[in-house]
Amino acid sequence: MAEPVERVAREQGREYQAEVERRRSARAPLVVRVSYSTIDALFSEFTRNINEGGLFIETETPPPTDTRVTLQFKLPGSDVPVQARGRVVRVQPPGGDEPAGMGVEFEHLGPDARERIDEIVRGLKGR
Repeated sequence: MAEPVERVAREQGREYQAEVERRRSARAPLVVRVSYSTIDALFSEFTRNINEGGLFIETETPPPTDTRVTLQFKLPGSDVPVQARGRVVRVQPPGGDEPAGMGVEFEHLGPDARERIDEIVRGLKGR
């Protein structure tokens, strides 16, 4: 496992949040449509990357950190939608070097879906 990396995000020249990279495994680039809902709203956006622990969703209007979300998306090569629950663990505001969006950590993901995601990540990393 890689050593934690501290990140400091900047918006309009001001530091606003320091965070430590906590991923247990590398993410692979993957763009798929993802529908997600919070307690009071439903959204449809695109992922930027994924691993068996979570994914990054590009959005200009992410919910706050610690928001619980319900996710649904289809993985390449499958018509069966993956359904998962997760928590927003990182918010990337618009206007920085990285795309705006949110990192979501899976809190509930079935073992079959986790295995399919792991296979896709290994395949994409092997390219």
